[in-house]
Amino acid sequence: MAEAPTNLNELFMHTLKDVYYAENQITKALPKMAAKATSAELRKGFETHLTETKQQIKRLEQVFKLCGEKPSGEKCPAIEGILEEGAELMSEIKPGETLDAAMIAAAQAVEHYEIARYGALVAWAKELGMTDARNLLRDTLGEEKDTDSKLNRLAEDKLNKKAA
Repeated sequence: MAEAPTNLNELFMHTLKDVYYAENQITKALPKMAAKATSAELRKGFETHLTETKQQIKRLEQVFKLCGEKPSGEKCPAIEGILEEGAELMSEIKPGETLDAAMIAAAQAVEHYEIARYGALVAWAKELGMTDARNLLRDTLGEEKDTDSKLNRLAEDKLNKKAA
């Protein structure tokens, strides 16, 4: 494990590595979730977010470059736990509406984690005077919030009712 951050710049870099690792893990989980989805709309949402996530990884790589660092991830127990919980649900719940509802909840747990991380990175980049990095991270933060809203609408308008 790397040394604990002692200043805001080190904390920024630590969290950047954390979210880079998380996004790469998410790209492995999304295809599995899409394959298990019963709802065509949910499957399409997972596939769309996979494309978006790959773009977000490219943005993170740009931020690393702006910071004069080589892109690298740092193992993140938080995202591993969230993804493990989602995988567990997918293996335990029979395919159908209930599984779709469970996967939306699991996906929203991922989105909320990402929103928290990107929100902090945006604020820290601003404090550190990293305008270009802040703008890139803010773009991703907006996408994560949009994805969470889409998942919420899909759950509330359709899939939770079907599961009930």
